[in-house]
Amino acid sequence: MARLEKQTARVQVYLNDPKLVSALNREARQGRMALSQAAGRAIARGLHRSPAADPEDRLLQLERSLRDHMRSTARDVQIIQELLVEVARAFFLRLPDALIDEDPTVQASVERRIERLLDATAARIIAGSSRARRGDPDDETHGAQAAG
Repeated sequence: MARLEKQTARVQVYLNDPKLVSALNREARQGRMALSQAAGRAIARGLHRSPAADPEDRLLQLERSLRDHMRSTARDVQIIQELLVEVARAFFLRLPDALIDEDPTVQASVERRIERLLDATAARIIAGSSRARRGDPDDETHGAQAAG
């Protein structure tokens, strides 16, 4: 029987870019493989011409992780804001506890203040998300001015 031999090609590559050399060395260390094997994998990925061809893409994994973290943080901040409004409602209604707190005019005033607080918070959230989408570097200063 004839044995099928695996064809291999011997190729010498000379790299002049120190960043490319260090990236290739890093990939070989992380993959626990020989430098030539790491170079072969890198060339194969490049020939696929698809950024999704590398399922171990650390940068893509980091970006996905950051996006998930940002979503959960945004949800948590919304929950905290709602809780803060409830605390403000209790503060306006209960402190100081007096007969005047039962007055419908006082209660209407409290509701009006809470609505203004909610509107201002919503405006800051909307302004912050539009600045974040535009990449506005003054996002922090505008938020501080709106809060103050």
